[in-house]
Amino acid sequence: MNVLIVCLLLAMVLPYLAKAPVAWAMAKDGGYDNAHPRAQQARLTGFGARAVAAHQNAFESLLLFAPAVLLVIATGSINQVAEIAAVVHILARVSYQVFYLTNWDKLRSTSWFVAIIATFWLFTQAI
Repeated sequence: MNVLIVCLLLAMVLPYLAKAPVAWAMAKDGGYDNAHPRAQQARLTGFGARAVAAHQNAFESLLLFAPAVLLVIATGSINQVAEIAAVVHILARVSYQVFYLTNWDKLRSTSWFVAIIATFWLFTQAI
């Protein structure tokens, strides 16, 4: 269970870590506009726009991953396959962030696909 809980914690922290490149891009865009950060983020292009999209997608991913982990724990379905699926999800999501920021679109899409498959595989362990 510790592996699942650590992976859940990492998945929860990842969106906030993904905010750092957004803040950096905003700072380069005339300074961080704390009064209207979303408007400023909407104006970002290139790296900044990719950073915002990666940040938002990290939250979207969490919405599927967290319930899958919690379902496995709640049903007592913790096994090695579930733990491996959770670790694969985290590794794929970290890769996704890196690939999005570096504009490697094919690898980004591949890592997204791996993460979503790992999430659904994790979910199936509770069935």
